[in-house]
Amino acid sequence: MKTDLDRGIQVDDASLLNEEIGDNHVATSAITPLRDDAFEMSNADKMASIQEDVAHIMQTLGLDMTDDSLKGTPKRVAKMFVNEIFAGLHPDNKPKVSVFDNNYKYGEMLVEKNITVYSTCEHHLLPIVGRAHVAYISNGTVVGLSKMNRIVDYYAKRPQVQERLTMQIVQELQRAMGTEDVACVIDAKHLCVNSRGIRDIESSTVTSEFGGKFKDAATRREFLDYIKLDTDF
Repeated sequence: MKTDLDRGIQVDDASLLNEEIGDNHVATSAITPLRDDAFEMSNADKMASIQEDVAHIMQTLGLDMTDDSLKGTPKRVAKMFVNEIFAGLHPDNKPKVSVFDNNYKYGEMLVEKNITVYSTCEHHLLPIVGRAHVAYISNGTVVGLSKMNRIVDYYAKRPQVQERLTMQIVQELQRAMGTEDVACVIDAKHLCVNSRGIRDIESSTVTSEFGGKFKDAATRREFLDYIKLDTDF
């Protein structure tokens, strides 16, 4: 009998746990699960392998791979996986975050709202589309506004669950700026809910992570008022 410490349950084997996680959209960690050898294969070799796998899936589905509209699809999907929608898996693509002295002594909250989120659900490999709202309170340093967008984009470009993505954004900014006073709220639609299964096109998912001063109710309320998200946390 194995124990899943994060959830306090016991399971008979890994497959049972994976099935539960998949059905319930639960993240097992704030760290993206990667193998130790994840980057030993070159991007070119990864694309070649994925191309073969996608072609096999399409052939298994009965598609005519000689058709002009389909024959280039495996290569396009392989390039998209490695160079675009999952590019955030590779540490070489991590944005360099420069911080600067807060010479103008701005001591209030800074909020960057409505940052576009394009990610991919790791359970069904379907899109997650929404907005991230990120804030921090300077403890002596500031960060370029575009870097906040780039951090969101980097962590979004990998197979994700929204809870983990929210935590990763906050933790990265905390590391870069040397402060706990960082917050993030994400409001997003999951096509695994909207286009399959229950097929509820109206629902969206809201997640939040509040660090440092943002754990204070008044500070948290100020942040939520800025982003005009009428949600109780």
